[in-house]
Amino acid sequence: MAHSRARRNPADGRAPVRRAASGFAVLLLLLGVLGFVPGITSSFADLRFAGPGSGARLLGLFQVSVVQNVVHLAFGVAGLLLSRTVPGARAFLLGGGAVYLVLWLFGLAVDRRTEANVLAVNGADTWLHLLLGAAMLTLGLLARRRDHHHRR
Repeated sequence: MAHSRARRNPADGRAPVRRAASGFAVLLLLLGVLGFVPGITSSFADLRFAGPGSGARLLGLFQVSVVQNVVHLAFGVAGLLLSRTVPGARAFLLGGGAVYLVLWLFGLAVDRRTEANVLAVNGADTWLHLLLGAAMLTLGLLARRRDHHHRR
């Protein structure tokens, strides 16, 4: 028997693209915050503002710097704000996906030992950026395609 006072599902009535965008926003906020948490970020004492000298590793794997953590936090906040509307959510997924693909290319091209590696990316970061970028772009494009089919 169903309970008449069942709690409403927070996803009810929200477009899938809005849920996807807010989900990525929360993930990026989490990455940014956890990059500042000793223990979750190993070698925390070696965290640097920017550059390849940062020895801190989120989950012992992803090289992080203050700048990189702040970039993730900024994208997370932007994603939460933009996910309040369908066009904003789509723009966040498409634009954010494109930016993360550029960061992937940056990670492939930059000499990680030089000051040109301002974000302090390592190989794990590079492949994470590819996954984030591809997933965000794909969801943004699928949302656009789905909306196009529903309008017909």
